[in-house]
Amino acid sequence: MGSEVCRVFLIGGRASGKSTVGRALAARLGWDFADTDAMVTRRAGCDIATLVAERGWDAFRDMESDALRDAAARERVVVATGGGMVLRAENRALLREAGVTVFLSLPVEVVAARLARNPEHGQRPSLTGKAVADEVADVMRERAPLYAEAARHVVRGDAPVACIVEDITALLAFS
Repeated sequence: MGSEVCRVFLIGGRASGKSTVGRALAARLGWDFADTDAMVTRRAGCDIATLVAERGWDAFRDMESDALRDAAARERVVVATGGGMVLRAENRALLREAGVTVFLSLPVEVVAARLARNPEHGQRPSLTGKAVADEVADVMRERAPLYAEAARHVVRGDAPVACIVEDITALLAFS
């Protein structure tokens, strides 16, 4: 692994596997794991849907940015970010500058299928009010250039977790 790498950030849409891959990658590297969504819910004392309903999207995005800054201050950490982390320019800049950022890219139909069978789906507020597949397609179309701007590497997120971890580990060796 490149000697300067001390943080890995995972970005991507909802249900792209950021938390699952992040935990496995952290274990492989012997590093800590941080999940910005979990940091936000812990600080807010409620789930994201409740936070957004009671305080609004701006308050959530502020807390999300705070969580990213806190995670970026740590060393030897793999950070799974929320799907919308890239919406703010300052977050994209921090992701580029503070470590190696990997975009877990998935086909829309895979994300929609994962969300449909995920029992926690109801705890996430709808971003558009549309059906799951339509919302995923719209959101990914909007965010794709932002993920590309923030990421140093793109990895297919629909492979087995162990394969994704191997791919990322190999990329880190050259970062």
